[in-house]
Amino acid sequence: MHVQAESENQSRSIAAVERAMDVLLLFGRSTRPDLGVTEIATELDLTKAAVHRILTALRNRDLIAVDPVTRRYSLGHAAIALGRAYLARTDLRAMAGPELRRLSGQSGETATLSVRRGDTRLYVEQVVPDHDLRMEVSLGIPYPLHAGGSSKAILAFLREEEIDGYLSRHRLAALTDRTIIDPGALRAELAAIRRRGYASSLGERLDGAASIAAPVFDHDGLVIAAVSVSGPSSRFEPRLPEQARFVVESAARLSAQLGHSS
Repeated sequence: MHVQAESENQSRSIAAVERAMDVLLLFGRSTRPDLGVTEIATELDLTKAAVHRILTALRNRDLIAVDPVTRRYSLGHAAIALGRAYLARTDLRAMAGPELRRLSGQSGETATLSVRRGDTRLYVEQVVPDHDLRMEVSLGIPYPLHAGGSSKAILAFLREEEIDGYLSRHRLAALTDRTIIDPGALRAELAAIRRRGYASSLGERLDGAASIAAPVFDHDGLVIAAVSVSGPSSRFEPRLPEQARFVVESAARLSAQLGHSS
């Protein structure tokens, strides 16, 4: 009898912990900045009394905070510290490795990861296919944000004031005779990229090279990187629509791993 009672107590304790985790996770996936007791109870099919008990326990650990005026609840600093600790351990290059290998295999072309560094971006990883004629990029060299697929994929999804700042600070230098160097034409191109979700380049950064690139977003919805496939224009150009689908799907999966919800 004693063993049975102990087992029941343990089951109740586990159930209580699971309910508390459900409440905490609800705050994590909600699009609202704060939640009320009734909303939580309705969403999770709990009584208001149970929700009050759970919120009190979470508040005692600073996982949840309450606004004393509105009596609405939001994530506390301890929960935010957990998120930051996770993100600090997230190595984008390591995370992107399997994605780039899959992307290169799907496309039959070179798959790359670029990250933004101020007014430039640089390649930090690549997977090169086994072709006699193939593209290979130089890692760690900064390129301007207006020339080429990966650059435009990042620039297009920056905030409007950041785009304005970039254009005010830089003359649009031509890397090839196909680089867009007119600010008005570049703004129109960036708007088109935002509409379709990816950027393309036919010889804008390097003569004879073609690429498709899509943005990678972090948990705050900020663009931090770009994924691309690139190859010789002669082989690559006829397959642009198919390549675009592969790249957009790959970038979306990476963004999701970083906590971005589209």
